[in-house]
Amino acid sequence: MKLSRYEQETIINYNAGEKTAWIYTRDPAVIRKLDTLVIEHPDTFKCVGETDIDKAYEMPKTAITYRKPRKLSEAQKEAARERLRKNLSNNQNNSSERSN
Repeated sequence: MKLSRYEQETIINYNAGEKTAWIYTRDPAVIRKLDTLVIEHPDTFKCVGETDIDKAYEMPKTAITYRKPRKLSEAQKEAARERLRKNLSNNQNNSSERSN
């Protein structure tokens, strides 16, 4: 079943009295990320329910984080651009060498 972007919701639920958080999601991108965490850290992240369109997860509240936006200086932005250009150039050179 294909869901509209609006229907692809994610709900995070926890309270001050418990150490556990629950996440219910219909967003395929969030499902992929959480499934990866379940596979890599099965002692911390658990899939507790699923249907053909959604999944529910359980994890410690400490896994839920809030971060301030990252601000880069112009010098940091330019350094990142240069790294990207270098990586793209290397990838193009490597792919042309493989085709020869």
